[in-house]
Amino acid sequence: MKVLNFLKPVSTWPAQKVRDYLDDHDPEEYNLIDVRQPGEYKDGHLPGTSLIPLPELEERLSELDASKPTVVY
Repeated sequence: MKVLNFLKPVSTWPAQKVRDYLDDHDPEEYNLIDVRQPGEYKDGHLPGTSLIPLPELEERLSELDASKPTVVY
């Protein structure tokens, strides 16, 4: 599966660790992806997030910078 080749396996981070990471890094240093549905995204999302619904993720991997860490929620 292409998604598994693109994303590096990591442990699941608790919300506070993700907040700390985002606070400690410039948004240009990582990809921030919301994989929920458009209605959920519209109701609220983190600033700087790109919406790529989970069913579309594999076909849209080319939109991500593979040289940067990717945070997905």
